[in-house]
Amino acid sequence: MPDVGEGLTEAEILKWYVQPGDTVTDGQVVCEVETAKAAVELPCPFDGVVHELRFPEGTTVDVGEVIISVNVGGDEPAAAPEAPAATPQAPAAEAAPAPVAAPAPAAEAEAEPQGRQPVLVGYGVAVSSTKRRPRKQATATGAAPAALAAVQSELNGNAPAPAAPAPQARPLAKPPVRKLAKDLGVDLATVTPSGPDGIITRDDVHQAAAPAQAQAAQAPAPAPARPEAPAAPQAPSTAAATSAGTAAAPAPEPLAAGVRETRVPIKGVRKATAAAMVGSAFTAPHVTEFVTVDVTRTMRLVEELKGDKDMAGLRVNPLLLIAKALLVAIRRNPDVNASWDEAAQEIVLKHYVNLGIAAATPRGLIVPNIKDAHAKTLPELARALGELVATAREGRTTPAAMQGGTVTITNVGVFGVDTGTPILNPGESAILAVGAIKLQPWVHKGKVKPRHVTTLALSFDHRLVDGELGSKVLADIAAVLEQPKRLITWA
Repeated sequence: MPDVGEGLTEAEILKWYVQPGDTVTDGQVVCEVETAKAAVELPCPFDGVVHELRFPEGTTVDVGEVIISVNVGGDEPAAAPEAPAATPQAPAAEAAPAPVAAPAPAAEAEAEPQGRQPVLVGYGVAVSSTKRRPRKQATATGAAPAALAAVQSELNGNAPAPAAPAPQARPLAKPPVRKLAKDLGVDLATVTPSGPDGIITRDDVHQAAAPAQAQAAQAPAPAPARPEAPAAPQAPSTAAATSAGTAAAPAPEPLAAGVRETRVPIKGVRKATAAAMVGSAFTAPHVTEFVTVDVTRTMRLVEELKGDKDMAGLRVNPLLLIAKALLVAIRRNPDVNASWDEAAQEIVLKHYVNLGIAAATPRGLIVPNIKDAHAKTLPELARALGELVATAREGRTTPAAMQGGTVTITNVGVFGVDTGTPILNPGESAILAVGAIKLQPWVHKGKVKPRHVTTLALSFDHRLVDGELGSKVLADIAAVLEQPKRLITWA
């Protein structure tokens, strides 16, 4: 189990994608594990054949435990001889020893301290006192295999075979970086490394991919279809707490007669969320304000946008315009977009908005965020929201997608709830709760009429946001939803 960083010391094996005897390649996903942050996929850093799976699915494993062994020398793992290795002076009549097996991951780690370590997607490895062994020249790289082959041949009474030419040098990169490069379509051989000892980092890959992405941005194309996620062992689907609705929960297993209580271990995402919520509730002084607003015009605009050719193929719903209204309010009141640095005793003003969308899943509450949401057009925001929801439903939200949020929206209205008093996502300054949109009697132009009405609740950190600022932000959101033309006049 790799070092997942961020103080996490264990992970639960959710699903094995390989079995003993399967052939694997460097960077291939072999299992899915759940940490206290999220469920992520674990790539294999070797080419070879799976020899053994050390732990079954559902097992919580400490960091550092060997969970899988891969034979990198052939199709069948060779057993190591119990007797001491023979020397060249051994009698010729003595039986030749079995061929030397390729080193297992643990043995390779001993031979090359702190070399390439398998890491979870989105995480780095822990800093240690040892350093990576410098890359040798191509001639030196082939020396060890040649010497081993010569000794093996001499043990078998054969003349040493000539050394095979050394393979071409392979770019140095950790498995998550290789996966990132594959996802972005970047050839690692063309990337200039900036890491220690010539290791390619994630930033190097992003820089190499930037020109291609810039060209792609100039010629918009329809959003690519998302590949279907591999079948996971857990039956529950992920339900995102957005206006898109919630996934159907699996039917509970019937309880045995006489069972009055069931105990469920607190672990993974739910355990981390519980600790974060307690820390947030008792660290940041919360203030919550409410406003009830007529959103009839917003609902009409939603229906018009559904038929707009510029929004074709995109999911248009009230949450999209609520998110846009919040971004407009933040632009008019930028001081609300900040964080509190207790150690430095500073308020950090953010000049970007990473918009979090709270999602309820069977594993617990997660809050992935849309990076640089403030700079997105309405179609771009709709596409990002759709991808975020789909990924959360599949249970494929990565840790990177949940880091760096600045403000959050939680849509409790999809559960039929009028409103609530949301708790701040740790490190953020504000969170907006959106209640159910219902037809209610409302005084409009001097007459009581049925109108679409909802209640908004804004919780904010009173260390950063005083009552005046919080009230202005909430009032601006309500004003945009009441008169959506302000999306243009206030832009």
